[in-house]
Amino acid sequence: MKNLINKSQDLFKMKNCAKWMVGLMLLISSTVNAQQEPTYTQYMFNTQTINPAYAGTWGSMGFMVLAREQWTGIDNAPSTQTLSFQTLHKNDKVGLGLNIINDKFGLEKRFSVFGDYSYLVQVDEELQLRLGLKVGFSSYSNNLGSYDVIDETDERFYGEVGHNFMPNFGIGAFLFKDKFYAGVSIPKIVNNEFKNDYNNLSTQAEIRHFFIMGGYVFNLSENIKFKPTMLGKFTAGAPMQFDLTGNFLISERVWLGAMYRTGDSYGFIAQWIINKKLRFGYSIDFATSEISSYQGGTHEVMVSLDIKRKKDSEIKSRYF
Repeated sequence: MKNLINKSQDLFKMKNCAKWMVGLMLLISSTVNAQQEPTYTQYMFNTQTINPAYAGTWGSMGFMVLAREQWTGIDNAPSTQTLSFQTLHKNDKVGLGLNIINDKFGLEKRFSVFGDYSYLVQVDEELQLRLGLKVGFSSYSNNLGSYDVIDETDERFYGEVGHNFMPNFGIGAFLFKDKFYAGVSIPKIVNNEFKNDYNNLSTQAEIRHFFIMGGYVFNLSENIKFKPTMLGKFTAGAPMQFDLTGNFLISERVWLGAMYRTGDSYGFIAQWIINKKLRFGYSIDFATSEISSYQGGTHEVMVSLDIKRKKDSEIKSRYF
């Protein structure tokens, strides 16, 4: 009887929290303008950067390092490096995480540090829901006077933009079990403005993004699994964008797949599972826009490491 009461209380909390999360996301996502967060092709293994509720889903302590070089061959093209960490608290309900992101595009530089907190609600014996909170800050710099411009009298390119500390926070929800996941998130809720140091011209540079995501693993045979995944990005003032990906897992050792990003690019993904602890991933994208003739593709390298939290714990196989 006690277990039944506790489960009923958890379900009640889950329903109310989920309604609150979705309502808040819809409210804040309705008043935004345009600029994109860093894009990742291997998003299904890098979910924590955009959804704090992902922290703790590995069931172990873990690190993930990812480096992305976009449009190789073009000077000052976008370049992103990411370090993520996650672990579980002793009671396994609380997940904790950390994300450090270094992002550069032209003379624009961003450095972000965000911590993640998630809380687990057990829906049934297999299905779990995590609700997450992301809190941190970004540092931004952009030397406007160093750009080569056609009109040298354009005051929008005078001075320098420099902000060393801009706090922000985000929220997310992540529903999952062994071979399925679905989630929603807004990683940055505050719309921070940047001003140059010459004439106080300002622009919005940290813009709210609303993400939806999902994936499922199908058993095609004893040694082959197929995992379709989707990531949708919504930002007012910019086109909606979807990443549609299909990956095959061969003998629980190698992921091979392809990706299509609407209005942007297509690509290929490979991941080698060295053992349950260590993984190495690589992807390459090819632009479908006019820029495709001037660059050599976008390359992304990812390494993740799972570590036991306790001597008697086990590192489980995971598909996302």
